[in-house]
This record gives sequence, structure tokens and C-alpha cells, in this order.
Amino acid sequence: MAERKVLTTGEIAKYCGVNFRTVIRWIQKGHLRAYKLPGRGDHRVEIFDFIAFLKDFKMPVPDELSGLDVPPVIDDKSPQVLIVEDEPVIVDYIETIVFTMGYRSLVADDGFKAGVMLATHKPDLVTLDLGLPGLGGFEVLRFIRESSQYANTRILVISGKGLAEINMALKSGADDFLAKPFSMEDLKQKLQMLLAK
Repeated sequence: MAERKVLTTGEIAKYCGVNFRTVIRWIQKGHLRAYKLPGRGDHRVEIFDFIAFLKDFKMPVPDELSGLDVPPVIDDKSPQVLIVEDEPVIVDYIETIVFTMGYRSLVADDGFKAGVMLATHKPDLVTLDLGLPGLGGFEVLRFIRESSQYANTRILVISGKGLAEINMALKSGADDFLAKPFSMEDLKQKLQMLLAK
């Protein structure tokens, strides 16, 4: 158990001696940081978020979790990731992963907001959903690749569309892609690889 990076609501309920519905209420009230698994709705909690919750509410930290998973230090020098996605559950999932890796995050739920965020913040990497409302993912992709000021911005397309669209995105300048649904480890691997370049 101690080697795992995340906990379920059921596992947290056992640690705290409460019903799992109580844990869900803690999450809903914002006391305990969590994310939902895309497509399933099940909550997952990072170990260090659980430990922070226990300390905030003066609850004992289980011995097996003591000293585990100290949160990464995030400062102005940390890489910045712009998440361009209109599904809130997937935004939460990606944002949590970005945070646990020690990166800063920004969110845009449509193509127009993505353009504003790009101009204002100049992120190091963009995760881009192709099926955006309004100004679509391909338009955002073309905008980034046609602007010299974003020449070093990495683009990771995250899409539930078919292989033809993904191939078109790669030909249009995306650096890599991730098909929905995807795992936490898959996304971490892609982010690390792209930001190391």
C-alpha cells in the first residue's frame, strides 16, 4: 500500500474510520483535493494531498504514509502547461497530474481563450483537445505553428477522435498525441519526454 501514489475514497475511509460517503463529502466541500477518473467518475486522491488534509484537520498520519510523497516545489521557474480542454472532468485529471509533477498549469476551455493564454503566458507545453467548441483544435494548432514566438512551445494532442484526425494533427505540427481514455502514467511519460526536449 505504501508504494502507491494514489488512494481511493474507500481506502481513505478505512484510514480515517469513516464511511466512504463522508470522504466524498470532504471532497465536494473542497476540504480534500481529489480528481475524477475520466469516464468512470471514481475519485482518486494523491497521497500527499491526503497527508495535508490529515494535518490540516489535526488527524493522525498513518505510520506507513509518514514521509511519503512530499509535494513538488512549484515556482516561477517551473515549466508551465496550458490545458486546452472543454470537459471539466478531464481538465481536473490533467491539472492534478501536472501539479504532482511540479509544473504550473493554465486552463482554456475553448480556442479563443487558448489564444489569449498563449499570448499572455507563453507556456512551455500545450495539451490540446481537437474537439473544442467554437475555434477548434486544428485552428489552435495552426495558430501556434504559424507564430514564430511559439516555435519552442510543445504540443501534445489529447483526443478521442480517430486515427485519421490524429495523423492530421501530427502533420500539422503536433509533437505527440495521447488517445482518450488515457492513464496517469501515459500522460506523465508524454509530458516528461516533451518538456525534456
